[in-house]
Amino acid sequence: MLGEYPISGRRAADISASIERAVGAGQLRPGQLLPPMRELAGKLGVNPNTVAAAYRTLRERGVIETAGRRGSRVRPAPATTGREHFRVDVPQGVRDVAQGNPDPALLPPLAGAFAAAAAEGDRAPVLYGDTPVEPELARIARAGFDADGVPEGPVAVVSGALDGVERVLAAHLKPGDTVAVEDPGWGRTLDLVPALGLRTVPVGVDDEGPRAEDVRRALEAGARALIVTDRAQNPTGAAVSAPRARALRAVLLEHPEVLLIEDDHGHGIVDVPLHPLAGGTRHWAFVRSAAKAYGPDLRLALLTGDALTVDRVRGRHRLGPGWVSRLMQRALVRLWADGAVDTAEVAASYGRRRDALIGALARRGVVAHGASGMNVWVPVPDETGAVARLLHAGWAVAPGARFRLAAPPGIRITVSTLAWDEIETLADAIASAVGPAPARSYD
Repeated sequence: MLGEYPISGRRAADISASIERAVGAGQLRPGQLLPPMRELAGKLGVNPNTVAAAYRTLRERGVIETAGRRGSRVRPAPATTGREHFRVDVPQGVRDVAQGNPDPALLPPLAGAFAAAAAEGDRAPVLYGDTPVEPELARIARAGFDADGVPEGPVAVVSGALDGVERVLAAHLKPGDTVAVEDPGWGRTLDLVPALGLRTVPVGVDDEGPRAEDVRRALEAGARALIVTDRAQNPTGAAVSAPRARALRAVLLEHPEVLLIEDDHGHGIVDVPLHPLAGGTRHWAFVRSAAKAYGPDLRLALLTGDALTVDRVRGRHRLGPGWVSRLMQRALVRLWADGAVDTAEVAASYGRRRDALIGALARRGVVAHGASGMNVWVPVPDETGAVARLLHAGWAVAPGARFRLAAPPGIRITVSTLAWDEIETLADAIASAVGPAPARSYD
């Protein structure tokens, strides 16, 4: 059952640490069955309650999962390893369209903005006890939220969209609670939720966003929270349409106690309008990242929500890192004030490349999806085979296993750096690797 790896320890903490080390080192693989609690207790010479406590700790940390009489096993994507386990190693000479990064040519220069922010800091240094949010950044952010129809709420600054999602989940939920997540969805989110000791329930996605009936089923089954990507959904490119937003709001009105988290990480790189869902639940949060438009190393996102949620996020943040660097906040203010990013041009650039690839695939009988953002999702009958054949043809794509719970196989292609003369060649390679497919949705 466990091969050559021996689980050791006399205390629950030691047993759980032994198993977690083995998972992190790859000695216990995703999906591998663990010994029944009484059997392991006998081998270790400890009380079965000690092993039960160790397994409970591992479940809460997102390392293992338990399915009643079928026993406990290592999660398909344990928190100790994450979905990077599914990444493709790109050999020299292979074109990499797997990484999900923005086009460096479309990112603004940062030196001037940081120099100006540093000069301001020299004149008025930020000290302990100062306000954690740059006032001008809060003003600009709130104006942007208002323009997009995001409900009124205080503003906090966090270290990226996923940091905001984590802080909001931790502010309201306890281990064992269930979170409804998009499937396919962002792999880091799918890893984060169980790492917090929470359970995931998948919600199907199409080009218009999460399906309302799937969300209703998840909430009726007891999900305490719902995470939605409003635009540039990763990996499918889905964008919540106006009709879908109305349908989702109607479902949420039926479940006012559910925590709603909206991720607008694609702000600044998309050419579709925002249709926010907030307003029908007591507790909600909306997170808007600067990373895609201004650079992944600009670890900053703006968060708004109901007063209690934002207060809890601010309070917990104050006890840890304290605040996100005001130097970085001031630099972002300068970038916004100077119009450093032509949002329309960036969105159009990604849109042209995305549409060109989808069109080229359609001419070859291959169905692909990508309503917004920088990624294209292609459903495939054999994910492993498609990835391997494309790699042999000189193209590295992201395997869909990084982004799926129950959804069928697929591959993700990042179009951000595709040159025009590469699109037809890539489409030929994809068509050869996956073959024509009937029109279908993601599930």
